[in-house]
Amino acid sequence: MAELSAVTRGEPATHRPGSACQPRGGPEVSDRGPVRVRIPLLRLQLSAALVAASAGCATPGAAAQPAADAGCTPTPAAQVVPADGVLVGVNVDWGAQSLADYTGHLGHAPAVAVSFAGLPMSAEDATNVDGAVEQVRAGGGVLLLTLEPAGGLAAVTDQVAGELAQRLDAYNRRGVPVVVRFAHEMNGSWYAWGQQPAAFVAAFRRVAAAVHTGAPGSATMWAPNYGGGYPFTGGPHQAGAGGTDAAVLDTDADGAVTAADDPYAPYWPGDDAVDWVGLSLYHWGDTAPWGENEVPEPGKLVAQLTGEYDGLGGDDRAVPDFYADYGVAYDKPVAVPETAALYVDGAGGAPELAVKQAWWRQVLDPGLHERLPRLAMVNWFEWDKPESEVHARVDWRAAADPRLRDALTADLPAWARWAGDLPTCRP
Repeated sequence: MAELSAVTRGEPATHRPGSACQPRGGPEVSDRGPVRVRIPLLRLQLSAALVAASAGCATPGAAAQPAADAGCTPTPAAQVVPADGVLVGVNVDWGAQSLADYTGHLGHAPAVAVSFAGLPMSAEDATNVDGAVEQVRAGGGVLLLTLEPAGGLAAVTDQVAGELAQRLDAYNRRGVPVVVRFAHEMNGSWYAWGQQPAAFVAAFRRVAAAVHTGAPGSATMWAPNYGGGYPFTGGPHQAGAGGTDAAVLDTDADGAVTAADDPYAPYWPGDDAVDWVGLSLYHWGDTAPWGENEVPEPGKLVAQLTGEYDGLGGDDRAVPDFYADYGVAYDKPVAVPETAALYVDGAGGAPELAVKQAWWRQVLDPGLHERLPRLAMVNWFEWDKPESEVHARVDWRAAADPRLRDALTADLPAWARWAGDLPTCRP
């Protein structure tokens, strides 16, 4: 999810929006040095009305555990994976619209809704996630909960993992399955948990053990950043040369961490700890500098997922085949947790419909499920927001404008699975 060189392609720069109760201020940034570092730090934001209705404004202190509904047996996590087809979901802008609004726009209740929170959770995080759970509960579907240990991996103790599992189990017993995407993009250099393979693996396994033991209605997702541009030099959390982490990351044993090293394998926490695997893939354009409205080249999405990309953005064929190495080899469902195509109003270039439709036709290609049968989840990034990478506001949305929405719904494939296709909590 980073853009650290002219040949690196990842997902959009995002920042933590302010809570409906207490604004956080502007985007969090870091020293970019000589390279262009994209630091996505999206956190869940609920509207003031939702927060007030669900739990009120959060106050500092420990996050309270949600109450579980009695008599509801959680759906086993494995049953959330579709037997055929792909779950189609959304990264909704919680501060701008509800899941019900989005459902009304698209004409389908999304199978997956994405939210972000810190770990350990603050009271504010807990309030916001509780509100998201209630929206998912009302419309059906799965919550993809991305947990960010911004205080460092050492803060993810056994106690923290156990409390998380209790919270997830309560959500499950209220009828909401959860997929936990813990410390995503750990192979990047822009997050506090990045490029620390041993500490990441230990923390992921700790969280996974707690989830699998204490919340059988929840699952785990391992989600590195797309490996084009690895090792993403210049980020604030790049593994230092000569250190223990760098030695582990030097997979070809040539004495340095370079693009020749495997961007995924050192961070693999083990077959038993992982239920889903995923990569975020966005179309930012063809080449740096980004910000131009450019129609995606054909086949880009599949080529990046399968380690075959050699196109306008550069030759990434040294990047491993993520789909085969982790989806097929480990028999895991594969996800694209976040995706969209860049469009900047007033920037010229290709029209909005041409840019976005060309990308969603790759994401929603009628033949995609047959080409990649392990693919089981795709989520559109439905946000309109400033992006520091392009010094402009980027409209990533596909369903807000009626003209685009009509074109999108016309392109929805038969393999799309929605909230109503998922099993429900059994009384």
